[in-house]
Amino acid sequence: MLNQLLNKIERKCRKFAISNLMLYIVLAMSVVWIASIILATNPNNNVNLLELISFNRYKILQGEVWRVLSFVFMPPSTLFILIPIILYFYWFMGSSLEYKWGAFKFNIFYFTGVIGCIAAGFIMGYATSYYLNLSLFLAFAILFPNEQLLAFFVIPIKAKWLALVDGIILLYDFIKGDNLTRIFIILSIINIILFFGKDFFSMIYYWIRRFKYRHIKKIK
Repeated sequence: MLNQLLNKIERKCRKFAISNLMLYIVLAMSVVWIASIILATNPNNNVNLLELISFNRYKILQGEVWRVLSFVFMPPSTLFILIPIILYFYWFMGSSLEYKWGAFKFNIFYFTGVIGCIAAGFIMGYATSYYLNLSLFLAFAILFPNEQLLAFFVIPIKAKWLALVDGIILLYDFIKGDNLTRIFIILSIINIILFFGKDFFSMIYYWIRRFKYRHIKKIK
């Protein structure tokens, strides 16, 4: 039903789609990352760029409205040496989804996730792009389950098994978190729920059952 609706809208609004969207997002992240490094090494600088563009409900309501969207361009919070590799994977997964779906459908998927994160941010008071970027990977793993990726950038493993690990972590966070955390998670991956819904959760359930079956079989 969703595909039929999107197809109808696409016929009328295709010209408004942004081609190579993930390339622009990753380039913006790279610029922010490099600029933050340059500013951090300047002893006379008092500006924390990452703090300046983070989502902060209080400051947004005080007039810093750019924070509503600028948090999307924050680079991943991880080891310095890993950031270029992670940004490459963001581009690779986003461009693969765009190739599979077309620019319009990928735009809808990505911006639905952004809107979900913004809604979650106004409820929680803060927001990150962590679950938004996770939704890219989950969508990639659903559509390309047998694609070989490098776990820890060394070990080759199929995307579906990495997605299983992320799905379990996501489920754990949902179960262990409070109601606000659950709302935050649901809104942040609303694009996955809308685009895949039952298929996504059925896939996780099937993988967990398969893992348990193999484990029991080995014990016997």
